[in-house]
Amino acid sequence: MNGSALVGATARVAVVGAGPSGLYAVKALLESDVGVGIDVFDSLPAPYGLVRYGVAPDNQKMKSVIRVLRGSFTEGNDVRFLGNVTFGEDITAAELRAYYDAVIYATGTQGDRGLGIPGEELPGSYGAKEFVNWYCGHPDAAERDFALHGPEVAVVGAGNVALDVARLLAKSTEEIAATDVPDRVLGTFSSSTVTDIHLLSRRGPAQAKFTTVELREMGELANADILIDPGALELTPEEEERIAADRQQRKNVSLLREWAQRPPEGKPRRLHLWFWRSPVRIIGENHIDGVVIERNALQADGTLRGTGEYETLPVSMILAAVGYQARALPGVPFDEHTNTVPNKNGCVLEAEGTPRPGEYVAGWAKRGPTGVIGTNKNDAAETVDNLLDDLNDLRNKGRDSSRDVTKLLRQRGIDYVDWAGWLRLDTHETTLGEQQNRPRVKIPDLLSMLEFTRK
Repeated sequence: MNGSALVGATARVAVVGAGPSGLYAVKALLESDVGVGIDVFDSLPAPYGLVRYGVAPDNQKMKSVIRVLRGSFTEGNDVRFLGNVTFGEDITAAELRAYYDAVIYATGTQGDRGLGIPGEELPGSYGAKEFVNWYCGHPDAAERDFALHGPEVAVVGAGNVALDVARLLAKSTEEIAATDVPDRVLGTFSSSTVTDIHLLSRRGPAQAKFTTVELREMGELANADILIDPGALELTPEEEERIAADRQQRKNVSLLREWAQRPPEGKPRRLHLWFWRSPVRIIGENHIDGVVIERNALQADGTLRGTGEYETLPVSMILAAVGYQARALPGVPFDEHTNTVPNKNGCVLEAEGTPRPGEYVAGWAKRGPTGVIGTNKNDAAETVDNLLDDLNDLRNKGRDSSRDVTKLLRQRGIDYVDWAGWLRLDTHETTLGEQQNRPRVKIPDLLSMLEFTRK
């Protein structure tokens, strides 16, 4: 992309979503040799998306990526944060196209995939995103709580979200108190009577999607013994050969085998890792009394099949961490099969495959919920490269450069939050944290968040 070839006034780009994918896109735009002004919209008064509301609160090292993401809002960059603006309600896709030369949708994934088994509707059965929203202080979960009265809980999944959920359930009050969870969440964890956490993986250890960094944290639990059947870690010669060429899987299996040989120390909690197990039925009438799990076997064609061997775990709560999925954005094409915005290298496509000029997508809304936070950097760069290639044609569409979207928002009575407002809320949370010797104390309810953005 040769920015010097671009003609006309400074381009304006809207980015919908202030999480990692959106802010990496902002960074890529600023690093190009093109003069561009950027407005970043988010439905919440706080930026950082998945980093703030998805990364487990005990993983402060991973949250340090915020130092990179916030850099685009420094003085001298023509970048504005417009928080507390809900796309599709407060402003539409058509209106954004009228105010901007290009729009990047970076809205991530908003929903949980279900287990699809009988009894899933019973009280005590939740998607992991509900639980993650709660312990991360997301406003959507500000009015709810979870009864951690156990004694046994099942977590279904073989990815990092499942590990996060299981690890937090296994931690002591003192360990949780060192994180940035809201005070109410800390109180619930402090009164938890959970003693046994069952992590159910439908496939084997050589197929699990855990990253080694996340898995290794399990081995450092001060409050829980890890229990694994060594027989479940026996691999076929083909699996041994495959993991020999896969550094992450090789390290994962090595860690699991090491833990399987550890004798239990009698810690207050036990974390049971079950491989080759799927939940097939949740039992109970008005609440969960248990879950029936079935042993799986890998077929020659790589598919799984139940063996007909069942057992029942006496759990009172089930958290399904079997994947997040995006939801359709109003006025934006959506593929119900892949749960993504249809696109070619980040360029949004109509249902019939024709491009939508000036509309782009990045992150999980583009590729699905895969990869780690850093994956969004290259993903966003690909999208931005294609946007920049199109920019001359887009600017020739005749956008009225005198129109400012903030005037429209004010006319509609939208109480949008700018960057200075977010910094006031940020300061309040970190000050609360300092008073309790914690990294921060999150404010979870929206009205209070808005109040502190104004002080």
